[in-house]
Amino acid sequence: MPVPPQPQQEAQPEPHPEPQPEWRPGPRPLPLHLATANLILLTSLAAWPSAKHGLPPWNPAQNPLHDALRASLANLPPEAFSTALVEEAAARLSRFALGIGAYRDHPYRRDVAAEPAPLWQEGSTRLLDYAPDSSRPVLLLAPSLVNRHYVLDLAPGQSLVRYLAQRGLRPLLLDWGAPGEAELAFDLTAYIARLGRALGVARQANGGRPLPLLGYCMGGNLALAAALRGQADVSALALLATPWDFHAGGMHQAELVRHLAPQLVPPLPQPGAAPEPMAVDVLQGFFWALDPLTALKKFTSFTSIAPDSAAAQRFVAMEDWLNDGIPLANAVARECLQGWYGANSPVRGEWLVGGQAVLPGLWRKPALVVLPERDKLVPKPGAEALFHALPGAWRHDAPSGHIGMVVGPRAEAGLWQPLAEWLEGPGGLAP
Repeated sequence: MPVPPQPQQEAQPEPHPEPQPEWRPGPRPLPLHLATANLILLTSLAAWPSAKHGLPPWNPAQNPLHDALRASLANLPPEAFSTALVEEAAARLSRFALGIGAYRDHPYRRDVAAEPAPLWQEGSTRLLDYAPDSSRPVLLLAPSLVNRHYVLDLAPGQSLVRYLAQRGLRPLLLDWGAPGEAELAFDLTAYIARLGRALGVARQANGGRPLPLLGYCMGGNLALAAALRGQADVSALALLATPWDFHAGGMHQAELVRHLAPQLVPPLPQPGAAPEPMAVDVLQGFFWALDPLTALKKFTSFTSIAPDSAAAQRFVAMEDWLNDGIPLANAVARECLQGWYGANSPVRGEWLVGGQAVLPGLWRKPALVVLPERDKLVPKPGAEALFHALPGAWRHDAPSGHIGMVVGPRAEAGLWQPLAEWLEGPGGLAP
C-alpha cells in the first residue's frame, strides 16, 4: 500500500546514503591501536629482567606458567632469550602492520547503490523497503544508533534482511543516519518517538495490521520502549543481543565507562549553541577498552588469509562497517553512558522515556530474546536479564559473538533460520 508523504518532509532535503571513502581510516582510532600493540609487546622486554631473577608475576593465576617458563629457560644463555624476545616482538608488530596494510589496500567496497529506495524519511532517518510487495507480511528492524544500519545488510551472503525477504517477508530496515541539525538536539525520547512514527508507516504498509518489531543491540532498547508505548501497533517483539542489566557479567566495563564518561561526554551546550555530539573515535575508544588486544589479534591473523578468498572479503566487509561509525547526540550519550552504564537505570526501573519508566513486565505479546554465547560487547548475563523480565518470552542462544551472530559464517544456521521460524510461528507472520 503506498504511503503518503509526511507534511514535514516537503521542506527537508532528500537524505541519501553517504558514499564510502576511497581510503580506509580504520581500524579506528588507529593511533590508539598502534600504541596499544607497541606497549603490550614491548612490555615483555621490560618484564624480562625481573622475571629471570625469579620475581613472580602480578597475577597469581600466572604462577604455574611463570614457573614452567623459568624451568625451560634454565639452561639457555640469558642473552639468547633476550635476543629472541626482541625478534619475536618485532615480528609480531610487523605482522600487525602488514595486516592493517592488507586490509586498507583490499579492493572490496560495499555496493551502496544496491540499497533499496526509502519508503519513508524524516530528517536523517530513512525506512528502506527490501521487498515492496503489499501482499507480503511486514517486519520492521531497528539497529543501534552508534553504528550504521547496514550490518543487517552487509554484503552478498551476509544480509539478514535479504534472507528474510527470500522467505517471503517484507523487511523494512530503519537507517537512523548520522545526526543532522535536528537530531543533534535529540535525546532517547525523541529517537523513540521517531521510531514510533516509522512504526506507523510500517503498519500502513502492512494493510493497517500490527507487525513484529525487531531490535538489534541498542536498537533493542529503543524497540522495547517504542513497543511499550505503542502496543496496538506491534504484534511481536524480537530483541537481539539487547543489554538490560549493565552491571551483570561486565561490572568492570560499567565501572570503566562510569569513570570515563564525565570526561569524555561533550559538555552541555551554552544557551543558543548547537550541542556537540560524541565523536566516532571517542566511541570507538570505549569499544577498544572492552578488549585492548582485539585489533592486534585479528589484524595479525588477517595476514594468513588469502586476499581473494571469501573469508578475506567477509573480514574486510565487517571491518569497514565497524569503522563507519556515527556520532552520538550529546543528550543520548549522557543517557546511555551515565544513565545506562553508570547508574544501571534500565534494570532498576529508572530509565524514563517521555517521563514514563520502561518496564518490560508490561509487555503482553510474544517476545523473543536472542543471546549470543560469546558476546564481548553485551555480556550474556546482562542481556539475559531482559529475557527474565519479559513475561513468557522465548529464548534463543546463538553460537557466536555480538556481530558474528548477525554476519558471521554461522549466522544463517545460528540466527537467521531460527529467527525466521520464530517469526513465522509464535511471532505471527505467515508468508
